[in-house]
Amino acid sequence: MNLYVISGVTGMTGNELARRLVHSGNRVVGFDNFFASSIETVEDIIKDSQFTFYEYDLNSKEQMNQLKQEIVQLKQEYDKVIYINCAAVVHTEHFYYVHRTFETNVLGMKDFLDQAIEVGAQIYINCSTSEVYSMNSWKEGGVSESDYIEMANAEHSQRTSYATGKLMTEFFMKDAVNEKKIKGCSIRFANVYSKNELYPKHIIPHILNELKTKGSVELLENSKTNYRTFLHNEDSCDAVLALINSESALDGSVYNVATDEEISIIDLVKLCADKLGIREPEITFKGYRESDPTRRLLNTDKIKERTSWRPRINLEQGIGMCLEGMKN
Repeated sequence: MNLYVISGVTGMTGNELARRLVHSGNRVVGFDNFFASSIETVEDIIKDSQFTFYEYDLNSKEQMNQLKQEIVQLKQEYDKVIYINCAAVVHTEHFYYVHRTFETNVLGMKDFLDQAIEVGAQIYINCSTSEVYSMNSWKEGGVSESDYIEMANAEHSQRTSYATGKLMTEFFMKDAVNEKKIKGCSIRFANVYSKNELYPKHIIPHILNELKTKGSVELLENSKTNYRTFLHNEDSCDAVLALINSESALDGSVYNVATDEEISIIDLVKLCADKLGIREPEITFKGYRESDPTRRLLNTDKIKERTSWRPRINLEQGIGMCLEGMKN
């Protein structure tokens, strides 16, 4: 039995990880500050003796020290201690403000990694983002982890400050493994979505909420030409667990985790509308986002070669699951 320490545990990937791990007999200590989530996402396991939740902030030195002391006391009872950093400032409205993302995404990650090393954890999983590809986010067959990255910079847009910060965490991860302080890796997720997501400004819950309440959808001008792939949180959770269970994969490197089911944002609206029984939904366009890549298609050969991971939930199934979640 292992002890898992999860930041951002009520977020999309974090809550599914906690649920899966608790149900398989592991102990989970998780925390969140509810930046973009709610205790409701883990209410089904909150009373389980194998799950301990704290309303903690990754940036609070006092709270993180209290967490560290608890893990030191608990770790002797378990085979391994595994840290998973799911905490992040993730919405694009914050990407253009450097200070909103830097503390949590860069300093918080580094402090959490340092804590994992100090308590003697065996594994650290760093949840990064496909945003690091910035303007070089697509090629035939998908952009791969080893491709050189072409990023917009401060001359073009502040948006890439978020991507730059997340990219920096990958260097911290690689350095810690190279110095044999811990095993682990970083994951560049595609756009993750979930049936219990509470942030309606993310594109899928935004579309579903707009259609359910107004029967129409307002999108950015970028949406006229943008294409994306979307990853269900059960699949993002599966990827984390697959990497943890593949020792050779924990080499400090980076793994793309995505589907190859690319869809235009316009067709995404139509798919959601069809699921709601709405024909030919009205779509209006307002606003424009700088340095927003038209396409983002990730090559996932690396994780498939090193683990047994494959995405299980296609987009149509996932949208149906989101709608079921909205009924509850």
